[in-house]
Amino acid sequence: MLPASFTSAVGECFGDTGRRWLATLPARVRDLLRDWDLTPAGPLPLSLNYVIRVRRADGTPAVLKLGVPEAGHIADEATTLEFFGGRGAVRLLASDDERGALLLEEAFPGTPAAQLSPTSDPTATAALIRVVRRLHRPAPDGVPLPELSDRLATFAQHLKRFPGDDPLPRSLVERGARVFAELCATATGRVVLHGDLHHGNILTAAREPWLAIDPHGVIGDPGYEIGALLYNPNPESDDDTVLDLLPSRIEQLADGLAIPAERIIGWGFAQAVLSELWTATGSGKPGRRPLRVAHRLLPLLP
Repeated sequence: MLPASFTSAVGECFGDTGRRWLATLPARVRDLLRDWDLTPAGPLPLSLNYVIRVRRADGTPAVLKLGVPEAGHIADEATTLEFFGGRGAVRLLASDDERGALLLEEAFPGTPAAQLSPTSDPTATAALIRVVRRLHRPAPDGVPLPELSDRLATFAQHLKRFPGDDPLPRSLVERGARVFAELCATATGRVVLHGDLHHGNILTAAREPWLAIDPHGVIGDPGYEIGALLYNPNPESDDDTVLDLLPSRIEQLADGLAIPAERIIGWGFAQAVLSELWTATGSGKPGRRPLRVAHRLLPLLP
């Protein structure tokens, strides 16, 4: 029996396509367990994808992940993990784009960096820096992943849909679009980005101290990777301790990644606005911590 919160979230995000996928999900899972010679080994928290712990035929642990194939995100994740090749991220063990399925290395013990913040925030930020250094390599020609600049379309779509200051101040969205475009135009490199790197997507592991999970996979400026780190973890929370940590996080990220502080501030601002745009596009209500981070960073922009 699938949790109601999971089925509801999939339906809201993917509509009829998602609901049709849910109807076939039990059979897909059964067939993949058979075809990949896997044994179920326990549940995992669900969001928009179905994930369970499994054991392979040789007894090694792994994670089986399924998503709506038509959405394309599972195929992008497979491409990204294949490129990373286990450097700073879990290994891709098998994939099936048609069935929207991945078999992944399990990061164990799997404690997220989110548990270190805010009490040990510099340690959490150091873990994120370590993973970014491991992940980032120049993007080869022809890698089938979207361009980071494609995300500019979200700003334009929002401004067209909402001509006024509701649900977000128009001037803030316009500034976010300008900053995003400028940072893309002045990119210091062109790398394969995780695309959704934050405290909840970096886990403790045995093969490396920390491994990233759940990449979205985009190509663009290295600085984009750190934007979401500034408003995480738990961006839905009303606890704004994170806002007071912004100066120390910016300094540590700038030093650790050799990225100018003004670019970190810019990407933090642009991504905070973009996060709120994604919320407004869906069924959520903007006004979460990313918006408060955007307002805190706004006066620091060049």
